[in-house]
Amino acid sequence: MGRRNDPLVIHYQAGHGLSRANSRGDESVGAWAKRYYFANRAVIESVLRPYDLGSTQWYVLYQLANDGPTMQRDLGQMLHLERATLSGVVATLVRKGLVDQMPDSADQRQRVLRITAAGMKLWLDLPDPLALIRRIAYDGADDAELAIAVRVLQAATQRLNDHMSEPNQP
Repeated sequence: MGRRNDPLVIHYQAGHGLSRANSRGDESVGAWAKRYYFANRAVIESVLRPYDLGSTQWYVLYQLANDGPTMQRDLGQMLHLERATLSGVVATLVRKGLVDQMPDSADQRQRVLRITAAGMKLWLDLPDPLALIRRIAYDGADDAELAIAVRVLQAATQRLNDHMSEPNQP
């Protein structure tokens, strides 16, 4: 598909509706989603850096602090992480004394993760990077517009995921 027909280079111009983006495509929905993602990650990392935590480590602690002990394989599915990535994150959190990893009582091959007392103490002291992002990025934003943005990105993501699960996709 040529760039001219690429839906990622379609954007909205105030007063003119949808139109094709400039030749660089930097006004597309995809380009802005990517910019938002990187800006979001930068804020999360800046908030967590003084605590020697990365964003994935924070998400693991979030899950364990809020939902309690969790099977490691389930946590990987929840966070959309590959097994090797999650194993490295968990190993780091265990080494820091923030998470315990123990065999599951029903299946010794599986591991259950639990936040430690030190992990919970740190968790309670941590600022919430997502609350900061919501306050900075969405303060004053119209709820109806945010709902539309969520619906559009959810639907686009679902269609792409469905496409990737089809056999012989291009």
